[in-house]
Amino acid sequence: MAVERRKDNKKRVLKEGEYQRSNGTFEYKWRDKRGKRHSIYAKTLEELRDKEVDVLRDALDGIRVDKKDLTINDLYNLWVQLKRGLKDNTFQNYKYMYTQFVEPDFGYTKIAELKRTDVRAFYNHLADAQHLKTATIDNIHTVMHQVLELGVEDDYLRYNPSDNALKELKKAHNNDSEKKKALTVPEQELFEAFLQKQGQYHRWYPIFIVLLWTGMRVGEITGLRWCDIDLEDEMISINHTLVYYSRGKEEGCSFAINTPKTEAGKRIIPMLPKVKEAFLLEKQYQEECGLKCNTVVDGYTDFIFINRFGGVQHQGTLNKALRRIIRDCNYDVLDNRKQSAVTLPRFSNHSLRHTFTTRMCEAGVNIKAMQDILGHADSETTMDIYAEATKDFKRTELINFEDYFNSQKIGQADII
Repeated sequence: MAVERRKDNKKRVLKEGEYQRSNGTFEYKWRDKRGKRHSIYAKTLEELRDKEVDVLRDALDGIRVDKKDLTINDLYNLWVQLKRGLKDNTFQNYKYMYTQFVEPDFGYTKIAELKRTDVRAFYNHLADAQHLKTATIDNIHTVMHQVLELGVEDDYLRYNPSDNALKELKKAHNNDSEKKKALTVPEQELFEAFLQKQGQYHRWYPIFIVLLWTGMRVGEITGLRWCDIDLEDEMISINHTLVYYSRGKEEGCSFAINTPKTEAGKRIIPMLPKVKEAFLLEKQYQEECGLKCNTVVDGYTDFIFINRFGGVQHQGTLNKALRRIIRDCNYDVLDNRKQSAVTLPRFSNHSLRHTFTTRMCEAGVNIKAMQDILGHADSETTMDIYAEATKDFKRTELINFEDYFNSQKIGQADII
């Protein structure tokens, strides 16, 4: 005797697990590999069967069924519990970026509905509506990508929707034009000459000269101790960095010592004569003023560059000083009414590292030596800077070549 198949109100045969509900809508029931019951609903049978295809594909790919109500915030909370191996200041910064910009709104997006276009739209919103800089969005992306990658690893997501999203943002917003520029040789000479003058800014001469002629990162210089430099052998040992970050709402912000992120960050670099002179000037100034370091950070003390209270220098303070120096240096140039005079562009502490790299490129320093001096973990980073730094230099060299060639032709014509 044939078994009568179940049908809907339109006499269509229903497959196993398909049901028509009393209100006319449809339901599909199944059990996952753990034996747990699940259901999906749809207004029409066609819509239900489209959803069944997705269920089957997820099952074949091993995607978990219980992702239905899981949000990005849920994944983030799991990531916070599981993440290990990050320095505390880096971890706190990541958490701040997420809770500040992702959690309040986009974080409530259900991962079952999340698409690549959603992540791209979110990044565009941060750039266009909230006017965040690409560097800030880069930090947000670092956390987002790790959080969503956890969803892939735990079989909630088939792929990471944030893959390449930041790269696409940079291309769409043409961020190549926002790359940090190094000071030109005339700009660098003007900057050094202005600091060298006896006056209110001469106090800043030693630290900015060391920044400018070593290529060290700001945290490496502010964390430098007298025992890290050898004035006799003229060498600088870089083995840690000073950071300032939030330890959480209760503890607030404070300084800390970090070891370099990679082994390449630990390095010994030569001390150029100008850098040695800067260290000696700093030592002389502190002795004349009776200044001594009275700060201990994670067991580290006797820092070279200190403020008038004997505390370590803050990166923000250095950038504020730079802004005042740039302003008053340019006023000084304008007041002297020099025709076609060079003025200083706006730049930051990090621009001085970029300037040092550019000068090395122009001098033809070996790429491997540059990588070691700068503390880059891989040569690709050095090569990227090298390509950018030598672009204008090559153009100038070709112009000089053309001028030389033209002058040679003129000389030949005179002889004829």
